Amino acid sequence: MGGIVIAGVKSGVGKTTIATGIMAALTRAGHSVQPFKAGPDYIDPSYHTSVCNKVSRNLDSWMLDEKVIIELYNRSSSKADISIIEGVMGLFDGHSNLNEEGSTAHVSKLLNLPVILVSDASKVARSIAAEILGFKLFDPKVKIAGVILNGVSSERHLEFCKPQIEETTGIPVLGYMPRRPELIQPERHLGLIPTVEGTVANEWVDCLVQQIKTSINLNKIIAISKEAHQVRSEPLIFPDNNIDPEVKIAIAQDHAFNFYYQDSLDLLSAWGAELIPFSPILDTKLPEDCDGIYIGGGFPEVYAEELAANHLMMNSIKKASDQNTPIYAECGGLMYLGKDIITEDGTNLPMSEVFRYQSMMTNAKLTLGYREIQSKIHNPILQKDQSTKGHEFHWSYLNEEPAEKQVMYKILNQSDRTEGFHKNKTYASYIHIHLASNPNLAQNFIQFCNTK
Repeated sequence: MGGIVIAGVKSGVGKTTIATGIMAALTRAGHSVQPFKAGPDYIDPSYHTSVCNKVSRNLDSWMLDEKVIIELYNRSSSKADISIIEGVMGLFDGHSNLNEEGSTAHVSKLLNLPVILVSDASKVARSIAAEILGFKLFDPKVKIAGVILNGVSSERHLEFCKPQIEETTGIPVLGYMPRRPELIQPERHLGLIPTVEGTVANEWVDCLVQQIKTSINLNKIIAISKEAHQVRSEPLIFPDNNIDPEVKIAIAQDHAFNFYYQDSLDLLSAWGAELIPFSPILDTKLPEDCDGIYIGGGFPEVYAEELAANHLMMNSIKKASDQNTPIYAECGGLMYLGKDIITEDGTNLPMSEVFRYQSMMTNAKLTLGYREIQSKIHNPILQKDQSTKGHEFHWSYLNEEPAEKQVMYKILNQSDRTEGFHKNKTYASYIHIHLASNPNLAQNFIQFCNTK
């Protein structure tokens, strides 16, 4: 079992394309590859999953305890030949400008994994060696074991970069990626488009893998991965043995709703929940006899017309809420439970009307960041006054703030800003929560559904 981290010197240097390509090339060569993503992102892991035939998992060292990071990594990596973690932003970027929490470097040190650093060479030559040297010296405890150059225009360009990097830093250049427009993936307001929408065409992966095999030394990457030494862990989040199902939780999973942390779902299953998927776009009613409903994030604004046309499903959701079936919704789920989605062009598309707010996409602006939250009420995830950490990432905004009696959360690291709505046993928030961020969250959800 080996492991590596593929990190970037900054965002936008192509680390998702390169990490996905290496994962795909190794998988096609017969290796069992377990993918991971550092940080809270949902979209990049969908690319990993599509090429590895294994679900990619998030390792976020701000939301999750250090020992939990190790437990989650060991739990999945033990079943693979090689584990590959794609980094987040630049190697040393994280939650704070003063410490390493939430950074790719932090994760690599916790897991004792070597780092392959991706750098953009498109507008530089010999000077790139200074950049790589700076990364090597910034934190000597981070083992940078190799470099991949992106945006190389020619063999001559490569010869202006590679020898100077290796001579100056002692770090080998493992390969490069050329400037090829056909390797660029389409984006929209929150970044890359999730693969559940069919954006990863076989032709793109074929082209990417062929380029990786041509210009990157995969054998050297495998050799570097074997230098990793596993850090031991103990079970802190998962039970020793899975508990037999006690409740049925319907989970929204389709093109509109697909932002879930896989380890969160695994925790629910391990602690006694049977997860039953349903599609708010295609299905006409909720699964029979469900004890709770979980509606995660996604892009309901992109599929608002299809969602609005499915009156039967929205009526089923509204009826479940009126009958006090526990419902927990995050971000896109919050939008779906509102009165309407107002699109960028001002079109009004009706949603479930559990709550009266409208989700606005007109003049939208990005809301992004880590959140430390304290619950003002007892809800499916948190008991009253219990705290945990989460992440907020959306362009939509609501046309009204929750009334005092509706508020779910107080955001402790934003001057106690209030957030989230509740009604009956329905709860909706913009905050994404990883259920491994607190040892009791999955059990809280199950217990809440078990006592409806």
